[in-house]
Amino acid sequence: MKKDIHPDNYRLVVFKDFSCDEAFITKSCAPSKETIKWEDGNEYPLIKLEISNKSHPFFTGKMKFVDTAGRIDKFNKKFAKFAKRKTEDTPAE
Repeated sequence: MKKDIHPDNYRLVVFKDFSCDEAFITKSCAPSKETIKWEDGNEYPLIKLEISNKSHPFFTGKMKFVDTAGRIDKFNKKFAKFAKRKTEDTPAE
């Protein structure tokens, strides 16, 4: 194995899937600004996940619908002012 190519800041990190409220602890060097208290009473860095093997349809066998309507509404609201400006700038025929 080559020397000095692997990070040396491996530590225990908690990964939490917020879609199903499951968490697991493993070694990682992923950066995190948040911490969480684990079952053993110690605090560990927290990495938030949107999906994991506990919530992914491939592993669970269940389809889960993601709230894309809220994202679409947010996008349309954000960029609606640009659409209005474009229609005002185009000359009428």
